[in-house]
Amino acid sequence: MTEPEQNEPGSAPVAAEGVLTLEQRIELHGGALSRTERRVADYIVANAERVVFLSALQLAKLTRTSDATVIRTAKALGFTGWPELKHDVGATLMTSTHPAHRLATRITVARETDSTSLLEIVFDEAAERIRETQRSLSAESFDDAVELIGTARTVVTFGLGLSRGVAEYCAVRLRRLGISARTAPHMGFALADDLLLLDRGDVVVLFAPGRLLREVEIVIEHAEAVGASVILVTDTLPPEIGTGVRAVLRAPLSAGGLTGETLTASVVTDALLLSLARRGEERATRTSKILTQLRKKLIGKGRR
Repeated sequence: MTEPEQNEPGSAPVAAEGVLTLEQRIELHGGALSRTERRVADYIVANAERVVFLSALQLAKLTRTSDATVIRTAKALGFTGWPELKHDVGATLMTSTHPAHRLATRITVARETDSTSLLEIVFDEAAERIRETQRSLSAESFDDAVELIGTARTVVTFGLGLSRGVAEYCAVRLRRLGISARTAPHMGFALADDLLLLDRGDVVVLFAPGRLLREVEIVIEHAEAVGASVILVTDTLPPEIGTGVRAVLRAPLSAGGLTGETLTASVVTDALLLSLARRGEERATRTSKILTQLRKKLIGKGRR
């Protein structure tokens, strides 16, 4: 086993898996940055914990530049725009700072902001995340996911942490479209029971927003072993995934933690459900009618 590469004194940290850190990007592309772009880049590095809460316009005001300059800076450093650069900074902070410290930073930002501005910050970030999800979502992977679910023997949904709610929502809505679906609700040791009946022709929709824990690895490994397919909805694409993962749908997390981690996964799920309803319109309509009839019987005319 080789020793990990060590940094030269004073150099930027070596990034894992060949991915450049922001400091390395600035060192690499710094010569091509204009004076104002360099000012923006230096401000981001020096104020990483604060910039994850800012829009391009807000950062422009703090650096005495323009939002166009902020966007040009991000692109000059190899990002698609400010949202991706901000997300990269947030992902770095996620692994290098304690959750309590990040919470304290959010509280400080809230304390320094009036209600109107606070609402603007939160809603702007939510809209920005949804736009970034739409931009980064592969149409080919999305179509593959729709086809996999639409032809599955059974769909099993599984979500880590808060994403369990999205997994349960997905399974309920799939059943209402006439698609056989269930949720694997457990973590840890009990997850083994949830995976027992997984078989060839089944599809697992796996919601893993952040770190890919051992449970995710086990689900992917077992699905591959039995011939089931996996659709991975995630913010973090693992460096190596098994051949059982047939589609990856990116659902970016919040750079600063201002909006819930399930926001983008929920929107991706709704898009899948709408496409599946269109794909199996007759089945969905028939199932909807049965559901309505059952509900009427359950309510009953004479029930008080």
